Amino acid sequence: MMSFVDTHCHLDGEEFDADRDEVVSRAREAGCQAIFLPAIDLKTCHSVLSTCAQYPAFCYPMLGLHPEEVRPDWCDQLSAIRQCIDHTLTTHPSPLTAPLLAIGEVGLDFYWSREYEQQQLLAFERQVQWSAETRLPLMIHCRKAQNELVNILKRYAHDLPGGVFHCFTGNEQEARQLLDFPQFVLGIGGVLTFKKSHLPEVLPACVPLERIVLETDAPYMAPVPCRGQRNESAYIRHVISRLAAAYGVSEAEVCLQTNENVARVFGMPKR
Repeated sequence: MMSFVDTHCHLDGEEFDADRDEVVSRAREAGCQAIFLPAIDLKTCHSVLSTCAQYPAFCYPMLGLHPEEVRPDWCDQLSAIRQCIDHTLTTHPSPLTAPLLAIGEVGLDFYWSREYEQQQLLAFERQVQWSAETRLPLMIHCRKAQNELVNILKRYAHDLPGGVFHCFTGNEQEARQLLDFPQFVLGIGGVLTFKKSHLPEVLPACVPLERIVLETDAPYMAPVPCRGQRNESAYIRHVISRLAAAYGVSEAEVCLQTNENVARVFGMPKR
C-alpha cells in the first residue's frame, strides 16, 4: 500500500465543509500519513488551526499571508498573524509536538496584477525574516515573479532552514535556479499529470527525487483522471504513479523518498 504525505492542502476551505470527515477518511485509506494545511490570511490562520485540532497527529498547520491577499492593510495583517504564530509556538514549544509546521503560504504573485507589487515584496521579505528567526521552513507560492523572489531569498540564503517551492510548473532553467537553495525542495502535484505538462521530461532531467515532495493544492489542481473535480489528498496516488513512470522507479520508491524529504525539510519523524 502507498504511504505518502500531502504537503499542501486547503482542507479548511468551505469546499470541504459538507464532507471533511469523509475526505480525511479517504485520504487515510489511500495511504496518506499526514496533511499540511497552509493559511492565506488572518482569517484562515484560525480556520487552519481549528481544522488541524480536529485531526490531531494527522493535520498540521502552516501560517502566513498569501501574496494575492496582500492589500493596503498588509502590515496590520502581518502583525496579527505573527501574534498567532508566536502564541502557537509558545503553547506548543516542542518541535515534534508543536502543531505549527511552517510559515506559509507566502510568496509573490504578479500573474493577474502588479497593483500591490511593492507591498508583496515587503510582506514576503518580512515573512522570510520570520522563517530565519523561528527556524520554521517556508511554504512558497510564486507566479510570474521568480526573479524577484530569488533576489529576496538570496539575501537570507544562509539563515533559512529551508522549505518548499509550492506547485512547481517551470522549465529546466527555472528548476535549476530554485535548486541552488540546497535546503529547499519542489512541491509537485496534479499539473504533472496534465496532457500538455512538460514536467515529466523536465523533472528527471534536472531534479533529483531527493528534492521533491508531494502535494495536492486541494481543492484545486486535481490530477488526471480526476481533472475538473474538486481535488483531495487521496488523489495523490495519480501523481505518485506519474512520477514513478517519469523517473523509472517503483511507486514504493517515490513514496519512500518523498517521505524522507518531508522529514528532512519539516523536521518530522519518518513514519
